[in-house]
Order: sequence, then structure tokens, then C-alpha cells
Amino acid sequence: MNARSITTEIPLRPRMTQDPSHLVPEMAEVSASLFKATGNQSVPRATISLVQLRAGQIVGSTYLTVLHTGFLRKAGESEERITSVSSWPDSPYFTAAERAALALVEAVLQPSAEGERVSDELYAQVAEHYDETALATLTIAIGQVNFFIALALVTKPVPGRSFTDPWA
Repeated sequence: MNARSITTEIPLRPRMTQDPSHLVPEMAEVSASLFKATGNQSVPRATISLVQLRAGQIVGSTYLTVLHTGFLRKAGESEERITSVSSWPDSPYFTAAERAALALVEAVLQPSAEGERVSDELYAQVAEHYDETALATLTIAIGQVNFFIALALVTKPVPGRSFTDPWA
């Protein structure tokens, strides 16, 4: 069964007429630094991708959801794990460490009805699975996806294409 790309059937264009990285070339340096920091191997790449997929889902970014789903598929993640990220609390497909990371990204991106977004209890739960270097890396991974969330929501790149492709 061949998957079809709806973006070829429905012509989509990003909101901006130029690639933001051409308008602000320093953006590439920031992006490269964030990728380097999250690639220090203190947190499994799959966990970072799961967290970033969940972030895209939370903020309603089709572009980021498609992008991170693709990254997970290319890395060999199962469809069960990928498709159950949105319902991770009820899913049997995630480790305790992955659950803690997913809880952390949800806390950061969603307002809390009571108190701080990241409670001391949640921090302690995450710290049970990650040392301080890994916790810092996980925090940077959330910051990294937030950097791209703003770009994706404002400029609205075409889902399924690389970020620079719509401007090529």
C-alpha cells in the first residue's frame, strides 16, 4: 500500500514568502547548538523525539507532528508507540523513564490548575530516571522544540516537507 501525500493534491504555501533562516541567518547557529546539545547521548534519541512529538501535538502543530512522527519512523519506532504518544498515560508502550519525560513536556506546555507547572513531585519523579546532565538535556530538548514551535505556528511551513523546502 502506497501512502499518498495530500500536500501534493492540495497546494499549500507557508505564510512567509522567504525562509526565516535567510532573513535571520543567526537562527542556524542557534538551531545547530540546540541539536548538538540534545545529541550528547545522556537521553536516548527516541525519548527526545517522543517528547518533541508530544509537544507538537499539545500545541496543535501539524508540521511538527508530521516531522517528529517521520523521525520516529525512520529510527525504527513501532507504529503502536508513535500513534499512542497522544494517549501515553494509558498506553502500555512506554518505559517509566519515557513516561516521566512525557509528563515533563506536558507540564511545561500546559497551564496547571493548581500551583507551578512543574511541581516538586514531578521534578522528583523525572529525577528518579535521569541524572542532572540528562535532566538538563531533556529540558534543552523541550526548549529546542519550543524554538521551532514558534516558527511553525507563526510561519506555518507545509507539513511533510523540510522546513526550507517551501522557500526553495
